This record gives sequence, C-alpha cells and structure tokens, in this order.
Amino acid sequence: MSKVKYACDFDKSVLINNFENRGWQCVAPDEEWNFYWATVHNVRATFSAVLNHFPNHYELTRKDLMVKNIKRYRRDLEREGNPLAEKDDTGRYDYNLFAEEFKKHPTSTWIMKPCGKARGIGIFLINKLSQLKKWSRDGKAGGFQAVSAKDTYVISKYIENPLLIGGKKFDLRIYVLVTSFRPLKAYLYQLGFCRFCTVKYTPSSQDLDNMFAHLTNVSIQKHGNEYNAVHGGKWTVQNLRTFLEGTRGKAVSDRLFDDMNWLIIHSLKAVSSVMANDRHCFECYGYDIIIDNNLKPWLIEVNASPSLSSTTSHDRVMKHKLINDVINIVIPPGEGPDVRWSKRENLGHFDLLYDEELAQMDFLASERGKAGFPRSAATAVGSRGAGIRGSMSGGGGSGFSVSSGGSASGTW
Repeated sequence: MSKVKYACDFDKSVLINNFENRGWQCVAPDEEWNFYWATVHNVRATFSAVLNHFPNHYELTRKDLMVKNIKRYRRDLEREGNPLAEKDDTGRYDYNLFAEEFKKHPTSTWIMKPCGKARGIGIFLINKLSQLKKWSRDGKAGGFQAVSAKDTYVISKYIENPLLIGGKKFDLRIYVLVTSFRPLKAYLYQLGFCRFCTVKYTPSSQDLDNMFAHLTNVSIQKHGNEYNAVHGGKWTVQNLRTFLEGTRGKAVSDRLFDDMNWLIIHSLKAVSSVMANDRHCFECYGYDIIIDNNLKPWLIEVNASPSLSSTTSHDRVMKHKLINDVINIVIPPGEGPDVRWSKRENLGHFDLLYDEELAQMDFLASERGKAGFPRSAATAVGSRGAGIRGSMSGGGGSGFSVSSGGSASGTW
C-alpha cells in the first residue's frame, strides 16, 4: 500500500502526531492528498479521498437549520403514526411575533445565540423586551462580546432548573462520529466530559449578566477568577454517572443515559434525508447537552468542529485518543483511504450507537419471529427505533428535547 498523503488545516498536535505516528506524508491542501482534515470553510467534493466533513454539515450544526429540520422530522413522525406527547416551542418568528410569545411568559428568562458562532460568542440572557430592543439598537450582545446585530439569532426559553452539582451549572460534551447518513451509522465516544461553571448558579434576574454562572464554555470560564487550570473545571462522563448512581440510583442514571442516546439518534435522523451523503466523508460532532433537575436531557447545540485545543494534560491525552480512534474507524490500520475505507472496524473507545442496516435486519427478524442477530447496543437501539418511543421532549421514556432552537429566531 502506498503511503497516505494528508492535508490538514489545523496546527494541532493531537492531529499531527496521529498522522505522523502512522507514517503519513504531509502535503499542502492544493496538492494531491488521500485524507484531508479541513476547516468547515474548505469542504470540497472528493471522488477517491477521505474528508472530515459532510458538504452540508450545517443542516445539523447551524442552530436555526437544526431547528427547522427537527420540526420537519417531528411532523413526519406524526404523519407516520408516531404520536409525540409533548411539543416544544421551536419556531422562527420576526420580532413582532416573538414579542407576542414573550408576553405569554412574562416571568421567563430567554437566551439569545447567534446561529453561526461558537465558544459562547455573542450569547446573552434577557428577561425584558426592552433589553432586546436596546441590543438591536446598539448592535451588540449585552456588552459581553460584540457581534453584528445583522446576524441571525436563535432565541429560546432559558432552562431555569438545571441539574446542579456543588451548586454549579454544567453541561456535557459528547463526541459522535458519523460515517454515513444513508444508511445512518453513528458511534458514541466513551470519554466525553462535563464542563462546569466556576460561579454558583442562581436564577435571580440580577445575575443574568454573569456568564461565569450561566455559560459553561471553557473559552469563557478560563477568564474567571475561580477557574482551576489543573482540572479545567471538568468531570469525565463516568464520574457524572457514578455521582448520579449514588444520588439518584442506578436505574434512574441508566435511563438518563439511554435518553441521551436517543436524543442524539433522533437529531441525526432529523437531518439524514437532507444531508449530502458523500461516501468519502465522515464527521466527528461535538454534542452539547444539558440536564435539568428532573433528569431530562436537552440538546443545546451540535458542533461541526469541536475544539481540539487542550486545556489540561488529561484533555490532551483524551483528544489524542479521540483522533486516533476516529482515524482507525474511517481508515482501518493497514488499509488506504479508498472505496473500502469503512469496511473493517477497530472501535477503540467508541461504541456503535446506531447502524440503520443492522436495525432494519433486526426489525425484520423480530417481525418474522427469527433470532440469531447480535444483540449489540446498536441493534437494540435499532429495533426499538422502528417505532419511536415516547415524545420528543426528553426524559421519562421520551427521546427528544431541544433547547438551542428555542422559541423564536430572527434577524434584527
């Protein structure tokens, strides 16, 4: 097999070291390459090489488009006879319509997010329409980080009852690798983590400007006086699971993580029909999920380029393993990036989350009263996925709760 030629848009050691450890040859993006780890801005059509983004990944990773696709997915399920017991308020409105929605919930807090930004840039909280009008007039986001007021924003009702640990708010960063959308095939990384705020949470309206209490992004928290550079304000997902088993019970904890798996699967299914399914593409998404005090998981957003920067030594090791395991799945050791690139699998720290082909086989077998299919987590999920259970609203036997889409979005 000839040496793999790779191009990379990022000067990140977790990437470069993994490529060099395989003996791959580095070339410029404008040269011939077999494998390209690109920014989302440099996605291009390929015919025989492997690329780390699907061409229209933004259908899932841009906040307003994700909302649109989820709403369509819900309608499709309802037409197919899958009743959804609880609706959310996702929708797209102009300012006047949002003002009416705002008045229906006069005591609520709302969070505004620019659709095309990341790392907490441009996010702010409001609980008065006058704050929104002032922001629109001034053209900046609450004085925290300025963005153009011409940007499209998604507004959602703020989750005011988050699950707290030590009095602090946190969310989960979960990595999901997708190698195909049609049929859907996705893997869940075992080494996700929780990101904690450095300031204790309070729902008081007097504290809305304190992003150190409300936004978990490390890019924000690292500037706080209470930030701990040793552990970076992070827990492993396994630490969270152990904590929940001790405080809420193992059955409750297992159900929460099952609901989070379904949350991810449904979000992928919501875009599978619109994704440009280039067989040479894969994508490792960063899912941000928050849990409320009732142990309902809420999807905050999906990142197409989750940060590969390392804030701690543990972070560096984890992300090196992540990239190594991603590459081993999309280009199995000893094989080149050709049409067989996903034929064999070395999962490492990934679990097979969903395989639509296996799910369909498993469902047909169960319908015919046959047995003998492997009962992996993927096929178990798949067989149940043939009839989506519960509602789209999260915990308690349901599978889909979306926060980032919120109740209104618009351009001001």
